[in-house]
Amino acid sequence: MRTTLRARTALGIATISSVALIASGCATDGGNGGEGGDITLTIATFNDFGYTDELLKEYEAANPGIKIVHNRAATSNDARANFFQKLGAGSGLADVEAIEVDWLPEMMQYSDKLFDLSDPSVEGRWLDWKTAAATDADGRLVGYGTDIGPEAICYRADLFAEAGLPTDRAEVAALLEGDWDRYFEVGQQYVDKTGKAWFDSAGATYQGMSNQFTNFYEENDGTVIATENPDVEETFRSVLEASATLSAKLGQWSDDWFGALSTGEYATMLCPGWMLGVISGNAADTTGWDIADVFPGGGGNWGGSYLTVPAQGKNTEEAKKFAAWLTAPEQQIKAFTNAGTFPSQVAAYDDAALTGSINEYFNSAPVGEILANRASAVNPEPPFKGPKYFQINDAAQQALTRVEEGQQTIDQSWEQFVSEVEALG
Repeated sequence: MRTTLRARTALGIATISSVALIASGCATDGGNGGEGGDITLTIATFNDFGYTDELLKEYEAANPGIKIVHNRAATSNDARANFFQKLGAGSGLADVEAIEVDWLPEMMQYSDKLFDLSDPSVEGRWLDWKTAAATDADGRLVGYGTDIGPEAICYRADLFAEAGLPTDRAEVAALLEGDWDRYFEVGQQYVDKTGKAWFDSAGATYQGMSNQFTNFYEENDGTVIATENPDVEETFRSVLEASATLSAKLGQWSDDWFGALSTGEYATMLCPGWMLGVISGNAADTTGWDIADVFPGGGGNWGGSYLTVPAQGKNTEEAKKFAAWLTAPEQQIKAFTNAGTFPSQVAAYDDAALTGSINEYFNSAPVGEILANRASAVNPEPPFKGPKYFQINDAAQQALTRVEEGQQTIDQSWEQFVSEVEALG
């Protein structure tokens, strides 16, 4: 679901976690404990999946004897470190573990440590590419898709008005229609008028740009091309050149970034569906946020997640049943209503509860219609993300941050990024 600016320690943790997985060889203790009595099922997520207490109580009410405990990490980085560490140790994971698409390829190397979720009852539930990505070489489905992240542009209509820019979402969409150069061009107009930033950070913008390429860091066979692919360096340099005047330079998920959702330090941000809940949940008393049915360069998908069932659990069958319920179209539409997480279930796309969804916080925007349009604009062939994607992208994000924080020039930071990627082997 939520790709983030990576903490500086994440790369080290990732390496340690992967080594632990390879070396541990720990036996899992699967099975279905708790028979004959009440069963407590734990679920671990991060950020906001839209799984409210009320939604989880629905499952408890429909399944007497089942108690749900929901543990939520603050960021996907925190969840990832915990997931791989405990997967390698052979114990300690929740019955149902949420994982993000950016670390899915790494996880698939250890699919034998996950419970097989294949079941005739869920065949055809998801977009084909969503299911294919979570199916291992033995044909085992090890992840149930939750959301995808079709991207639009969220903007502060009140700040647009101050700059003399249109505020109506259809007019904003027309204003921003075009490529990334157009987005940056309008941004410079805004900055010249107001002296305020146009977008939140280079890292967040780079993420949206990079996700529009089919093979950005790696070829389909896993060959790393990050330092040789001209698209990578061009994207890196272009977003940093724009950042010099357009960015608020606020690292995504930092305290300052969250605070700026209210204070108006920047006027626009890239906005996958799940970002709607992040904005409204952290700037509840702020008016002016809206969403436009447009995205630079056409379409893009940022994020998306899965629910997995670690084989080490004692209640794997019950956990599978619970994960299947949470990822059914009906529940995913409720999650969308709660947090803006756009479903990956094909049956949801014809449901009026989704297509007719209105978000009052975003000036009563028809978010169901807008995000459905944005989803149809996404390249049906998703970006290839191999086992080294997370580490390469983490290095890129840190390189972008070094420049925005004034620690290095663009050239210096690029050279360090190249060295770090080459060191991965």
